[in-house]
Amino acid sequence: MPTVFRERGSRFFFYSNEGSPLEPVHIHVEKDSFEAKFWLHPTVQLAYNDGYDARTLRELSRIVEANRSRIERVWNEHFA
Repeated sequence: MPTVFRERGSRFFFYSNEGSPLEPVHIHVEKDSFEAKFWLHPTVQLAYNDGYDARTLRELSRIVEANRSRIERVWNEHFA
């Protein structure tokens, strides 16, 4: 599970073996016992949520959007 970055106490990561075939570019966010998943294309969009409130999800979405190119770069390097 490569960690792409950490921000505001949350870990932004993806799984190395998720999906067969490999799922499109996305990022998981984890803090305490909460987890969410965001698709990056065509726009940043929530895929699922386990525990985060709406306000936090909006904030996480903004963080993912601001780091979108970084996430894609690490994803592409990992799966190359």
